[in-house]
Amino acid sequence: MGNVIMHNVVSVDGFIADEHDQVGPLFDWYANGDVRLAEGISVSEASAAYVKPIWAGIGAMVIGRRLFDLTNGWEGRPSVGDHVVVVSHRPRPEGWHPEAPYHFVDDVAQAVELAGKLAGGRDVAVAAGEVGGQALALGLVDEVAMDVVPVVFGSGRRYFGSLDGQRLLADPHVVVQGDRVLHLLFRVRR
Repeated sequence: MGNVIMHNVVSVDGFIADEHDQVGPLFDWYANGDVRLAEGISVSEASAAYVKPIWAGIGAMVIGRRLFDLTNGWEGRPSVGDHVVVVSHRPRPEGWHPEAPYHFVDDVAQAVELAGKLAGGRDVAVAAGEVGGQALALGLVDEVAMDVVPVVFGSGRRYFGSLDGQRLLADPHVVVQGDRVLHLLFRVRR
C-alpha cells in the first residue's frame, strides 16, 4: 500500500466547515487560476503543480458518513481515486448508484485496510474530521496534508475532529504558496 494521507482544506484556525457544515470561502481557490484540473476546478500554476501528482497518486478515499450525506457521495463518482470507503454504522442507501465503487464499513481501521487493498499500491486519502482524527489516533496516518485558506471561522467542524491528546508531526516537507491557499504536507512522527 502507498501512503495514508489525511487531507482537507482548512481555515487558519483549524476548521473544515462551520457549525452548519458550510465551507464558505474554503474552496474559492479551486476557481481562481488559469490551470484547469477538472470540470469547474482551475487553480494557480503553483497549486496545480502540487495538487496534480497528489490526486494522481490516490487510489482510494476513506470518508465519514457525514461527508457522504452532505455530498450525496458525489453522485457515485469518487472525487479522486477509483474507490471510496465510507465509515458508517448505516448501510449503503437502498437503490443509491448500485454501480458506484463505494464500500461501507463500520470501523475506521477496517476502512483504511480495505482502502489500501482497493488502492492497488497507490495512496489512500483519509478525509479530515472525525474519521481522519480517529485514523490518526490509531496510528494509521503517514502524512497530514492541509490546504490552509486565509479565513478565520471561529467555530465549526475541526480538522482533527474530536482527537484528544498530543500527536507530533515532523516539520512540513512540502510548503507551496498558491493563490489564496498555502499547501502544507507533514509526515507523522512515530
